[in-house]
Amino acid sequence: MSSRTADEPPRPELRTGSLTTADISFFVVSAAAPLTVMAGVAPIALVLGGIGTPVGYLLAGVTLTVFAIGFTTMSRHVRSGGAFYAYIAQGLGKPVGIAAALIAMVGYNGMEIGVYGLLGSATADTAQALWGVDLPWLPIALAGLLLIWYGGYRSIDFGAKVLGVLLVAETGILLLLAGGVLLRGGASGLSLASFAPGNVLVPGTAAVLAFAFSAFTGFESTVIYRREARDPDRTIPRATYIAVAFLGLFYAFVVWTVIQAFGDDRVVAAATDDPGGLFFAAITTYVGPWAADLMHVFIVTSIIASLLAFHNAINRYGLALAEEGVLPAALGRIHPRHRSPYVAGAVQTVLGAAVVLGFAAAGADPYAQLLLWVNTPGMLGLMALMLLAALAVVRYFRRVPHHEGALRTLVAPGTAAALLAVAIWLVASKVQLFTGASDTVDTVLVAVVPAVFLLGLLLAYRLRRTRPEVYAHFAEEPPTEPLEPGDPSCPQRTPHPTSSSSTPASAPPAPPATPLSPSAKD
Repeated sequence: MSSRTADEPPRPELRTGSLTTADISFFVVSAAAPLTVMAGVAPIALVLGGIGTPVGYLLAGVTLTVFAIGFTTMSRHVRSGGAFYAYIAQGLGKPVGIAAALIAMVGYNGMEIGVYGLLGSATADTAQALWGVDLPWLPIALAGLLLIWYGGYRSIDFGAKVLGVLLVAETGILLLLAGGVLLRGGASGLSLASFAPGNVLVPGTAAVLAFAFSAFTGFESTVIYRREARDPDRTIPRATYIAVAFLGLFYAFVVWTVIQAFGDDRVVAAATDDPGGLFFAAITTYVGPWAADLMHVFIVTSIIASLLAFHNAINRYGLALAEEGVLPAALGRIHPRHRSPYVAGAVQTVLGAAVVLGFAAAGADPYAQLLLWVNTPGMLGLMALMLLAALAVVRYFRRVPHHEGALRTLVAPGTAAALLAVAIWLVASKVQLFTGASDTVDTVLVAVVPAVFLLGLLLAYRLRRTRPEVYAHFAEEPPTEPLEPGDPSCPQRTPHPTSSSSTPASAPPAPPATPLSPSAKD
């Protein structure tokens, strides 16, 4: 990597110190799309697991909270902007870290691009339900691509405000439904039978857990925003815990209230008869038809919020890998006004358009094929990243001196790794429930992540042989402590480009008494 010379103009940097704990929480909870998960997926979980389904969401939340203990501890020690892949490289070695970077790009792109199919189909369904208008899904998806590109092109502050409004809307409509059910006492009184062991320990619980883990996808992306966070050593852990706790409790509460809306003895039959209409029927009965119309609209905005959250995450991974020298340097350009990785965003939008148009040209169904076939490898990829990160935490803290306790560095990440391995097995073994596809298609979809991992290892060995300077600096840490202005002991070293330092990036290399620029490269 080359350093910027004194004659070159200062390069724009990301807007450091701009995201609060609430802002980051909005990003990661929005990525999970709570309203879409509840109205679109929870009824299927009820069909499979019965009235004990709420406990499945709680168990998934507990598992991911255990993962977050080691994950957030690692975030205080590894400050590279590469997030997941940086943690894995520091703990398990650079070859595995580079493979993880490739899985991250495939995983996050899969989670985002597939959802354009859902945006097209859900918006068309909403237009039909509210106005009786038949709309083709493809123009809607392409319009969504442009809208999301613009949201990523603008500043991170703009994105946080948009997501805050949309998240309040989608969670608000679900709380309105829950409030209506509770105030009227449900169909036949309120019951806690959902939490009885006899209703939880049933054959369908494994399938429920598979759906439950998929409902949290995106919460782990808090660390991606480290460079733009205020006091990241505090905001990142707080946002992570808030996100996973909120999602786990909120999902369980909402599913439980919908069970009360129909009654313990009738909800499974209602979900089986009309899974897509279960939540709409409940809110029509307990709040009113106007609320059902509003829920239709908010499902569309929930999908838009999820797309924008994942788009921002992908752009920052692209930026970090461009600064590492793994991806083309052009992807590392930052907009001088909006301070966003706008080139990475444009490339990601073009990639999304190519995939969407390819599926459309093949006559694919936007939901059953574009969404489910592209999303499923993405979900498995992100779960694999969490497993690798948990293992990396254990190995990292066994190799470096630290003052963290064994609970954070061994017990929690080790337990999380075991639980996540089980979760991945559950999802992979029940993948037909997610895709509704043939055995051949399911086998290909599950094989994508291992194939990408092997390809990443090959890329790592190729980098080590052909570009040793890039390989040597991959996921390298910035200086441990920022140096104070005027410190005569300041060495002539510049931090790694993916540093989370908030030092202004406008100063060229200077004498020892001048603060160092975080934009300079090793």
